Amino acid sequence: MPTAFSRPLQPISMLFPRNLFLKKGLLLPSNVRFSSPCRFLFGKPTERKEEDDGSEKNKPISNVEKSPRPSSSNYDLGSDWIPATKKKPAKVKVSWVCENCGATPGQWWGTCPSCHSVNTVKKISEYQYGVSNGFQVSEMAARSWLEHGSGEMVPQSLEEVKKGMNQLEWRIPLPGAFGMEVARVLGGGLVPGSLVLFGGDPGIGKSTLLLQIAACLAEGLGSEGLARVLYVSGEESMDQIGNRADRMQISETGLYLYSSTDVEDILDKIRVFSPKVLVIDSIQTVYLRGVVGSAGNVMQVKECTSALLRFAKQTSIPVLLIGHVTKSGDIAGPRILEHIVDVVLYLEGERCSTHRLLRSVKNRFGSTDELGVFEMSETGLQAVLNPSELFLSDSHHHGSEVLAGLAVSVVIEGSRTFLLEIQALCASGSTVVRHVNGVSAKRADMLISVLMKQAGLKLENTSIFINVVSGFTLTETAGDLALAAAICSSFLEFALPNNIAFIGEVGLAGELRTVPRMDKRVATVAKLGYSKCVVPASAMKSLAGLQLDIAIVHCCNLTEFINRVFRVS
Repeated sequence: MPTAFSRPLQPISMLFPRNLFLKKGLLLPSNVRFSSPCRFLFGKPTERKEEDDGSEKNKPISNVEKSPRPSSSNYDLGSDWIPATKKKPAKVKVSWVCENCGATPGQWWGTCPSCHSVNTVKKISEYQYGVSNGFQVSEMAARSWLEHGSGEMVPQSLEEVKKGMNQLEWRIPLPGAFGMEVARVLGGGLVPGSLVLFGGDPGIGKSTLLLQIAACLAEGLGSEGLARVLYVSGEESMDQIGNRADRMQISETGLYLYSSTDVEDILDKIRVFSPKVLVIDSIQTVYLRGVVGSAGNVMQVKECTSALLRFAKQTSIPVLLIGHVTKSGDIAGPRILEHIVDVVLYLEGERCSTHRLLRSVKNRFGSTDELGVFEMSETGLQAVLNPSELFLSDSHHHGSEVLAGLAVSVVIEGSRTFLLEIQALCASGSTVVRHVNGVSAKRADMLISVLMKQAGLKLENTSIFINVVSGFTLTETAGDLALAAAICSSFLEFALPNNIAFIGEVGLAGELRTVPRMDKRVATVAKLGYSKCVVPASAMKSLAGLQLDIAIVHCCNLTEFINRVFRVS
């Protein structure tokens, strides 16, 4: 009767699965075949007992490295031996980081415990050896810039720090109309050693804006000597940047271009040029060699920003960064990125419009209420000296019945005051109940409800459409009265005069409330040639001292407002 071992010889991979040997920790020779019967106990594998010697009992193979190499009498050996146990990988440090706020909860969470964002906690792996960080890179780079023997910094009193500092000459100027518009948003100019982050949607004009700022700085610093501004791009080659500069008619001799994505290479190469300003486009494309992960991930963005921040502070060279944004409009990367930098500016605008607004979200050296207004042209961004012309349609100045539903409000952004046109359309029989563009939907619902309850307008079965001209977003309550006037004008089919403006807030009881800086708003309306302005009655005290050639119409509530404005003369 044939036994189990009387069959023809077969490859070991057919007799026993390979993963059995991997699990038991045996050394597998390549292309091994059994040349004699062999027994395997399905507990711990044992060596075959030799018959011609008086050896001890079979010993289990407990350690792979200590087990002897099988002899050729038992196996038909191949030329190469393959270890069945894999080499132990290097130790890897695993951490969980929130992409939104940068918190490290220590384990995965579906919702971040710090910022409560959903599905933002990601796994980050980094090797424990050979890892460099932003501190080491910036320390080595900045050390070569500083004078030898300068010593370490010591605490100084506020009086010593302010001694000899001229605030007017401390900031780096930006000449021209374009430079003045950017300087207004920055708080008066570019602060030495500051780290400024520019964000905006793709294609909005971030690279165009930074290239123009670099040229403007090179022009302003050129009068002081051999001052240089370096523009580094990780997205374009130097030829492509030069072609774009030629299209924008930029030809400053103090502007230098460089293309690289390695932070250490950038800080090493620019040391020869000693620039006064450094521009990097963009922070999501640069990387540090020792940091695990590709460019743009959470760890790379954090460490690269930290390296550039320390470099800027130690050398007093301002660094301007471009940051990509996500679908929600936030800057891509960890939220800590916006905490590290000194200034965060957003470039906003509609794709179908040529107007661009530069807003300050964070500014350690100035106000965050300032607003820069630009217009995109073939040669780049052009400063708009009179923003009211952008937010008023040409059709508003023609007195026609078909233009019912238009009203002008006065808004303030930082130190600038400009007029804004609000449009409303009331239609019956439409399938759309309400559509709002440029105004908070909740605020619009509240005003419509107040008009129905307090003013008696029958708007229940009417579809209402609201729009703000030029894609501007109205955030302050000073536009409530103009919004109510536009809705009443469209619903009553009564065209408002083209020389009247509305300023005021509407309360839930239908009362009209005053808004801050009323005198400045009314003065702007009078300066632009308007002959009448409707304001709350409570604002008359602040307007008593003004000597303006304009008629002031004051109302206490919506009922009085409708009776005085929408009466047939």
